[in-house]
Amino acid sequence: MTELVLIRVSGADKPGLTASMTAILAQYGVTILDIGQAEIHDTLSLGILAAVPDSAESAPVLKDVLFKAHELGLSIRFTPVTAESYEQWVSGQGKNRHIITLLARTIEAEAIARVTAIVAEAGLNIDQISRLSGRVPLDQTDEDTHTRACVEFSVRGDANQSELRARFLEVTNELGVDVAVQADDVYRRTRRLVAFDMDSTLIEAEVIDKLAEAAGVGDKVAEITERAMQGELDFKQSFAERMALLKGMDASVLEQIAEQLPITEGAERLIYNLRALGYKTAILSGGFTYFGHYLQKRLGIDYVFANELEMEDGRVTGNVIEPVVDGQRKAFLLRELAEQEGIKLEQTIAVGDGANDLPMLGIAGLGIAFRAKPLVRENARNSISTLGLDGVLYLLGYRDRDILEPPAQD
Repeated sequence: MTELVLIRVSGADKPGLTASMTAILAQYGVTILDIGQAEIHDTLSLGILAAVPDSAESAPVLKDVLFKAHELGLSIRFTPVTAESYEQWVSGQGKNRHIITLLARTIEAEAIARVTAIVAEAGLNIDQISRLSGRVPLDQTDEDTHTRACVEFSVRGDANQSELRARFLEVTNELGVDVAVQADDVYRRTRRLVAFDMDSTLIEAEVIDKLAEAAGVGDKVAEITERAMQGELDFKQSFAERMALLKGMDASVLEQIAEQLPITEGAERLIYNLRALGYKTAILSGGFTYFGHYLQKRLGIDYVFANELEMEDGRVTGNVIEPVVDGQRKAFLLRELAEQEGIKLEQTIAVGDGANDLPMLGIAGLGIAFRAKPLVRENARNSISTLGLDGVLYLLGYRDRDILEPPAQD
């Protein structure tokens, strides 16, 4: 009768260890039913579930494996596995899988403890933990550089993602980290289109507030903008009120403001890598096309949809040109772009910060509230507040070693 044995090997990592161990198993015609290997700080952990055939007895096989392990300076353990437990393991392969991503400037043990406790309480099993961020020197601090830390958990089991997100949001608020959860399905690996809000997402400013400052009505417009972003005002109504306050502004102000727009941390790095990987990108903004096209040229964005500033005799009229790009319009445009690109909505990503972004965040395959207002973070499926925009690459599963650095801007 075939014997099942779980072989667990650990010790200092060096090239050729796995080859040496499996070569012995190969001599006895052993079938490998499962194998997993991880390396942490030059320490190897290797697990092999081996089926020793009827034609070979397990004792000589395990003896040779044991001798080889000692020869290589490795620790080794053998655990018999019953046919019943193996069949139970096989029956679990159809369970749902989820990816949980923990992001922060630095990750403390408490964050790992809290996240994994929630996972356990939900009845989920952690299959794998991976560090996506690069190695960090001990003398590197948050003050002198933009540090990034990311750990990804692959978990298995049935769980209510909405309940998980609510629990993770508590951790986010208390510890100042971000925790995202996604279904680990085919769509996660085939995202093709990323749509961004512009103001306070791709740029660290609200353009309409900058225009208002130049027009001497900054306080009035900023108050209306904040209420709209918090969801206290209808966007179209607030937009019309703000536009009316800009009446008479000289067109020369637009260029001055465009040249001074502060690009959000990580935006250039993110867009550069998305373009290199073949993604399409779009700006879907309640701001203005003038500034959207400026960013399009600077960052290499594929599509821009925003509001038109009506000009007459070189001055802003204060009138609203329909259709206004509000929340529902953003969702409509995302659907339209997905259809145009020949992809499913599940293959889209939407990133935004305001209440008017929630409709597109809700229909996208991956909706991300970026440095968002509390209302938006609570209602979006995922959020990033601790890192720059390039943190989105971690949610797509990319490691630092995969990520390209954009060339320096002149």
